[in-house]
Amino acid sequence: MDNKLNRPVRVLVAKVGLDGHDRGAKVIATSLRDAGMEVIYTGLRQTPEMVVNAALQEDVDAIGVSILSGAHMTVFPKIMALLKEKDLTDVLVTGGGIIPETDQQELTKLGVGKLFNPGTTTSEIVAYINNWAFENRNF
Repeated sequence: MDNKLNRPVRVLVAKVGLDGHDRGAKVIATSLRDAGMEVIYTGLRQTPEMVVNAALQEDVDAIGVSILSGAHMTVFPKIMALLKEKDLTDVLVTGGGIIPETDQQELTKLGVGKLFNPGTTTSEIVAYINNWAFENRNF
């Protein structure tokens, strides 16, 4: 796929809350980097405020949140509200973890992008972020 941005897609990969399971986030970060994206990994125990501030400072196209703690219905709405407050409404918020389908549907209504369950291939995640960025970020 041609990069229609003429620059690498920039993605912030975040682990929010007290969830210390970061292997999946690191695998995703490495896969995105291997696919030619610029990746900023926040490390563990980030707050939604820290994630949004990092996204603003790093001028990212997308934020990928890894969450296995069950706090997705708190974390994603807070990130979306903070992005809106800071007028960063053109940034994709996506993520993955253990998120029930009914919760995924509610988060989609709030503007959260596709959420990936365990077992999703990294190539599917790369393609989704690339396609979204190419269609929505033309600068």
